[in-house]
Amino acid sequence: MMHEEIFLGNGAIALGLVEAGVQVVTSYPGTPSSEILPEVVRLVKSENLNTYVEWSTNEKVALDNAFAAAVSGKRAACCMKQVGLNVAADSLMSAAYIGTKGGFVIISCDDPGPHSSQTEQDTRLMARFAKVPVLDPSDPEEARQMAGLALALSEEFEIPVILRPAIRVCHARQDLVRREIPRNEQKASFEKDPGRWAATPRFRFILHGELNRKLKDIGQRFDTLAPYNFHNLTEGKQYPLGILAAGVSYAVVKDILAEEDRDDIPVLKLCAPYPFPERLAAEFMSACDKVLVVEETDTVIEYFLRDRKKVLGRLSGHVPSEGELVPEAVYGVIDLTLTSLDLRGFKSGENGGAAQLVKGLKLPIRKPTLCPGCPHRASFFAIRKARPKAIFTSDIGCYTLGLNLGGVDTCLDMGAGITMASGFYHSFAQDRIDQPIVATIGDSTFYHSGTAGLLNAVYNDARFILVILDNQTTAMTGMQPTPGLGIRADGSRGKAIPLERVVAGCGVDFIEEIDPYDVKGMVKLIKKAVAHVNDPDGGIAVIIARHPCVIAYRGAAIPKKVKVTVTDDCVDCNFCLDRFECPALYRDETLGHTAVNQALCAQCGVCLEICPKGAIVAA
Repeated sequence: MMHEEIFLGNGAIALGLVEAGVQVVTSYPGTPSSEILPEVVRLVKSENLNTYVEWSTNEKVALDNAFAAAVSGKRAACCMKQVGLNVAADSLMSAAYIGTKGGFVIISCDDPGPHSSQTEQDTRLMARFAKVPVLDPSDPEEARQMAGLALALSEEFEIPVILRPAIRVCHARQDLVRREIPRNEQKASFEKDPGRWAATPRFRFILHGELNRKLKDIGQRFDTLAPYNFHNLTEGKQYPLGILAAGVSYAVVKDILAEEDRDDIPVLKLCAPYPFPERLAAEFMSACDKVLVVEETDTVIEYFLRDRKKVLGRLSGHVPSEGELVPEAVYGVIDLTLTSLDLRGFKSGENGGAAQLVKGLKLPIRKPTLCPGCPHRASFFAIRKARPKAIFTSDIGCYTLGLNLGGVDTCLDMGAGITMASGFYHSFAQDRIDQPIVATIGDSTFYHSGTAGLLNAVYNDARFILVILDNQTTAMTGMQPTPGLGIRADGSRGKAIPLERVVAGCGVDFIEEIDPYDVKGMVKLIKKAVAHVNDPDGGIAVIIARHPCVIAYRGAAIPKKVKVTVTDDCVDCNFCLDRFECPALYRDETLGHTAVNQALCAQCGVCLEICPKGAIVAA
């Protein structure tokens, strides 16, 4: 039965997958991709489908599991954020050569801005690097359609296909018409063919030739792939300026030109940019004296265009080289380009009204910070108190915000809290310098990328303290369960794998657990860990700082609430504000010292232990 429903962009992708008969979906959470898998779970349950879903321990694991399903003839998908594709890149490169049997789509969500990522990398370049087709939706409905197209294209050409929605597609909402979801009863079947599935380098060379032939055929398909690739040229007419746009940027350009009544500027939409539709692009280029390329995040299409003298974009300086292409930015880019070519500019000649309106609000700048009551804050406070002169290596997650507490000196990528600690140790040890090092990593991130680094560090006799900040969830990306919990993606029971067992399996002898709300106890435990690290027969000391996330487990996290206040004994030293940085603590100008915002206070009572003057007390 058909009916309408409002979907988040990531929900639209999930809908497109189940509509296309996807049978296996895997993912590792990461903004802006995290909502895709839960939406698949919701649809699977509501439609009583037999689709397998899992939160995988990392992106490579997710890709490999889904790829194996596709090799067995099933339709499969794996989802991740753009930096997650780096983790899965090794598998992706080989999967392109080997190919698939069933449809296989890799959904890699880009984060131009970046809003919640380490880099602004462009997944379309990764697709080009891996030699696999990529689709770049401009809105949720298109993302839904492209999810099905990607699976069909993959199945037809036996090649992985990447769908890369940018964050504005992932988190936009659109009213979609629900259709009946068909059941896919395709059975798994594996045809042994070692020359393909386990190809040696000689056979890989042959597979590379086959891959190139596939890409040539798909590129010709993309020349006529309307409504995703098309232009609105009038036959026989020559234009002083045309705009080539892709993905979200196409939707923005279309809206701006419509608002400005500028039907004199033709547009080429390229939402299936690789393999590059050469004929379609050449047709557009020949009809325009200049072509402005509006794409994010990088210069993929600009690189593909043959006639460089006509192209205006990032390489010519007409488009910013970094940052999200929000509507006001695109407005300014097009207007400036028009006037630089002595063409009629836009009506207002300004970067739209929205930017001016927001600027006029004079909104305060707020730096990201840990939540009130977050156990990580207590951990970082204890770590700094016990080892003030240490190098603090850390990782990707909520705890990166320990930067504000002086508890994070480095943050490279997932797992690097441990590997960089190891590297720092050997660098200083080589010079016979006793440099204290404390590494921090979250529970989910430890399962993702921690084990290989820890095993390597133990084996090579590195010496440091590792604090695993176990809040029993993947908090930063939306409270997804970790392998330590024994809860699977669909809510069913899984076999829990305790952190202690994994750490012990890596060869660590010192493993102790503590609740970080016990600040004094944690300081004492860290000092005990120092003795183990410095003992000739010791080694790496692992402390599991375990306390439930205050957002995921509101009741269990603070079972006994403590209302606190600040007395006149406060000497306004700001120690609590600088070193503890709880959002509920603030400087009251009227009182002339620190006070507690009771509306924000989680009443965890941890701050009772931090004031050097004892001015923070129970109310």
